[in-house]
Amino acid sequence: MAHKYRPISSHLAIAPPVSVVIPAMNEAENLPYVFKTLPDWIHEVVLVDGNSTDNTVEVARDLWPDVKVVEQRGKGKGDALITGFEACTGDIIVMVDADGSADGQEIVSYVSALVSGADFAKGSRFANGGGTSDMTPIRKLGNRVLCATVNAKFGARYTDLCYGYNAFWRHCLDKIELDCTGFEVETLMNIRVVKAGLKVQEIPSHEYLRIHGKSNLRAVRDGFRVLKVILKERSNRRALRRRPHASQLDSGQGEMS
Repeated sequence: MAHKYRPISSHLAIAPPVSVVIPAMNEAENLPYVFKTLPDWIHEVVLVDGNSTDNTVEVARDLWPDVKVVEQRGKGKGDALITGFEACTGDIIVMVDADGSADGQEIVSYVSALVSGADFAKGSRFANGGGTSDMTPIRKLGNRVLCATVNAKFGARYTDLCYGYNAFWRHCLDKIELDCTGFEVETLMNIRVVKAGLKVQEIPSHEYLRIHGKSNLRAVRDGFRVLKVILKERSNRRALRRRPHASQLDSGQGEMS
């Protein structure tokens, strides 16, 4: 799909409105690290509060006075993201975790890919130039196996699967119809953008260690949830509406169209 925006320059002379969605539950200590890396040209920040018992909301409002706070009524990361997406008004939506593991300065790379023609900019820790400081050997192995399974079953050529730093044009939401509640949401998105024939570009990204607190992710439990999504989507008879050469995704800076 062609967009009216030109690729943004290093000075960000021209950029579409960008909404950043941050799902957070008891992340008050981490938010200062998250917000300080966000570019000041962002159109809006949408914080989805998962019924925090600390001062997450107050800290967010102090750090970013115009932050849009949305209360999560359900449970799970998928539910939080869907809630946040519904509240966005920007043309581009960026997903950022609240634990301090993502560098907000990378957003420019995601936005550049989108305004240059991609529909979905997919962060990858294993593309050339990416990396991770926060994956145990079991999680790395699980991600590799699940990623290979998605590539084989859906004709993708992803280098990473279970990563929460992604960006996309808001119109994509009408084509991928998200309907899951947990950590498997990133996998569901990655599968459905392929099935919808959307143009994907991987963005090398570095994942840093969580700064404070413990993650709610559980490798085995959530790994099985991801596998369940893969099997369900494979059995779903919805047509794979891929464009010609849909599987041509080059590691690191490649595209799938």
